[in-house]
Amino acid sequence: MKKIQMVDLKGQYEKIKERVDASVLEVIESTAFINGPEVHAFQKELEDYLGVKHVIPCANGTDALQIAMMGLGLEPGDEVITADFTFAATVEVIALLHLTPVLVDVDPINFNIDIEAVKKAITPKTKAIVPVHLFGMAANMDAIMDLAKEHHLYVIEDNAQGIGSTYTGRDGKKVKTGGIGHVGTTSFFPSKNLGCYGDGGAIFTNDDDLAHTIRGIVNHGMYVRYHHDVVGVNSRLDSLQATILRAKLPHLDAYNTARREAARKYTAAFMNQEKIITPMICDSCDCHVFHQYTLRLKDTDRDALVAHLQEKQIPCGVYYPIPLHKQKAYQDERYQEADFTVTNQLVQDVISLPMHTELDDEQIEFITTTIIDFVTK
Repeated sequence: MKKIQMVDLKGQYEKIKERVDASVLEVIESTAFINGPEVHAFQKELEDYLGVKHVIPCANGTDALQIAMMGLGLEPGDEVITADFTFAATVEVIALLHLTPVLVDVDPINFNIDIEAVKKAITPKTKAIVPVHLFGMAANMDAIMDLAKEHHLYVIEDNAQGIGSTYTGRDGKKVKTGGIGHVGTTSFFPSKNLGCYGDGGAIFTNDDDLAHTIRGIVNHGMYVRYHHDVVGVNSRLDSLQATILRAKLPHLDAYNTARREAARKYTAAFMNQEKIITPMICDSCDCHVFHQYTLRLKDTDRDALVAHLQEKQIPCGVYYPIPLHKQKAYQDERYQEADFTVTNQLVQDVISLPMHTELDDEQIEFITTTIIDFVTK
């Protein structure tokens, strides 16, 4: 059996090596490293894939979130509601802009932001909601958009883990995540389902005026060179990363299909295991792209299992071990532990297994057998 990787980027690269190598060399020979034709071509191809009017590439997923909020004109003191159970970047940019983060609990089944908790958190100061399509599972966007419309709020989709996921609305219409809210963001960090070989990110919107504003913000506030019309930042996707993403984008659906197949095999192996709660898999499975395959454990020492897997040379991850509301940087006397019962339990129970496009049946069998033996001993 080949060595198990949490993410097998080299195995994936080997299958597209010829295209990637040739494209990278073309960029180097052209010397068009910043805002070159590869960036513009990738932008158009991603717009077509996502079905959105505007894609604005930027330097990373964290910048994408910050720039989206800047583009919406949010002001210091405005409240922004987001999930307590996610990576810190989501709340980090809220604080950086001197907005007020409002963390709420998540759903115990799909780990996404809890709609009832959002309802309770809305105040006259609330200006935006940031749903996170956590681990690749589409959040309940119909309910979120309903709340936004009712209370005149912006919706900023954090799609860093969900690119390629499809949300089916109550009207039966299928839409790619990231293109449902007023603005969406993503990361092209190497381990993402669509990842480059460094840092990268993008912002999506169907709003022409917002897109125009954001295009200025990412480039020092300039629309005409040396004319700074808005306060901006320096956040650009370079041409080398863009050409790598162009090589990978045509394979994204196949990558996500491979992840779904691996998820189904994991879930089948864990069937009837009372101490293991597998992630939600819908009938079509297109609502989940399994950036992570995350288990919940019952009556099991999660940390002991982590150590056991490491002894067996099986990588795993704990996403996330500490709730955001308990992080030193984001503690706030407004928060009550009773409002975070699900998150406080998840951080003790969850474990993420290897998940990538190159997983094979032998590896999956070894991983699942090792876990089942541990929880049933």
